Amino acid sequence: MPMTALEEIRTQFPALLRRHGGHSVAYFDGPGGTQVPRSVVEAMADYLYHHNANTHWAYPTSAETDQILEDARIAFADFLGCAPDAIAFGNNMTTLTFHVARALGRRMRPGQEIIVTDLDHHANIDPWLDLAQVRGLVVRRARFDARAGTLDWDHLESLISGRTRLLAVGAASNALGTINDVARACRLARAAGALSYVDAVHYAAHYPPAVRDWDCDFLACSAYKFYGPHAGVLYGRKELIDQLSLPRLLPAPDTAPERLETGTQNHEGIAGAAAAVNFLASLAQGATRRERLRAAARAIHERTNSQLAAMWSGLAATDGVTLYGPGPDTARTPTLSFTVRGKSSEEVCRSLAQQGLFLSHGDFYATTVVERLGVEGLVRAGCACYTTHDEVERLVQAVARIAPRAHP
Repeated sequence: MPMTALEEIRTQFPALLRRHGGHSVAYFDGPGGTQVPRSVVEAMADYLYHHNANTHWAYPTSAETDQILEDARIAFADFLGCAPDAIAFGNNMTTLTFHVARALGRRMRPGQEIIVTDLDHHANIDPWLDLAQVRGLVVRRARFDARAGTLDWDHLESLISGRTRLLAVGAASNALGTINDVARACRLARAAGALSYVDAVHYAAHYPPAVRDWDCDFLACSAYKFYGPHAGVLYGRKELIDQLSLPRLLPAPDTAPERLETGTQNHEGIAGAAAAVNFLASLAQGATRRERLRAAARAIHERTNSQLAAMWSGLAATDGVTLYGPGPDTARTPTLSFTVRGKSSEEVCRSLAQQGLFLSHGDFYATTVVERLGVEGLVRAGCACYTTHDEVERLVQAVARIAPRAHP
């Protein structure tokens, strides 16, 4: 299906006009949060200017707010492949996960087990560790192969038993770009009578998740990773949401999905998050929004995968540079992490920023991954829908200039 031209896509992002140190800025920091198109900001401004109100009251702006929130649930139902009444909103994925963990913990008994993976962002590790400490649960940690950057599936399977009550797994690693077989993980959990909780924050930035195909019980993502504002989104099976023992105010709605949403929500952020879904859907053609989203993701992936391959090849040929994670010939996201010999990750990013290249550094809250790799931190470059091949070439050349020369 035809895809909007890259040049046209770039005109929708005012941030791309920025210059720094005499250079046009190239944003490779997408894995930590992408830039935002005009349509998203306009949707947020329109809400605040013309519809701003609280919910469920008998006057026009309140009714308009109710409709905007319902439209957002429908948009994310199309994005995730589920029904609108399975979509809840919150501050971010981390806050939502702590909230769900506390609720699930009320039905767990001391000695029961939760499985997490060492490949995950700590937003899908620490809420479960905290719950285990409070409720007397046992946390089992599935290893990953540091050399390949992939989960150790044999080890994961060996941890699952009749005591397992939940498996928490990431759909993709925000540090290494690894894509996990979520459907396989969810099958393992279901076969043991356990629930599955999927962190799709990094994955959703590149592919629309498929909660029905994966058969997961919960899934969380954040709109700021795919051209939206800072807002979190949670999918949960309706029957599970209805059963959760949630901390809540007595007068608050007690039906799915609103019973998951504590207090007044970030209405303008939710409006912007829905606009981000619509922005992505506008980039391709299809009979339904879900089809347009999938077509846009395929087209963006084709381009960014080519950019990743060029970046990988160029940096791999640079003396003093070490790459981490699966190679570009495997199923992965267009996110590449590397180190430069003799320089900290922050030093590298500061040097690149002087050349108008914005990258992130450190552990990206995937702390265990960085510890297992035995490095101080990683430099992370991610390709987004607005990335160009020229920007990738600029990055490769800039890294080559700051990398140490090979020893004679």
